Amino acid sequence: MARQLVIKVTAGADAPERCNQAFTVATAALVSGVPVSLWLTGESAWFALPGRAKEFDLAEAAPLEDLLSAVLAGGRVTLCTQCAARRGITVDDVIEGVRIAGAPTFVEEILQEGAQALVY
Repeated sequence: MARQLVIKVTAGADAPERCNQAFTVATAALVSGVPVSLWLTGESAWFALPGRAKEFDLAEAAPLEDLLSAVLAGGRVTLCTQCAARRGITVDDVIEGVRIAGAPTFVEEILQEGAQALVY
């Protein structure tokens, strides 16, 4: 079975370098032909909403909006159920292509043969 990368992003604007690194690694993996599942948790949950990634700015980094678009186009983006609920985010609020799922789905993904999980 082919390797796949499951990336959980816990940081948002509160830790911009760590946040951007997760999106950068996800995009680099996709460009390399690696299947990617990107999980938005904690403060990164806000990036599941339209326009929020465009507001993110980090010097010397690719625009987060572009990185998120790339992952949406070539991989899977999931918003954590509990993180969404704590922020009042519903399925009707999120960018098209973002799913909302919880810990059982995350565990299922990371336990698949060939899966590599990273947490930022």
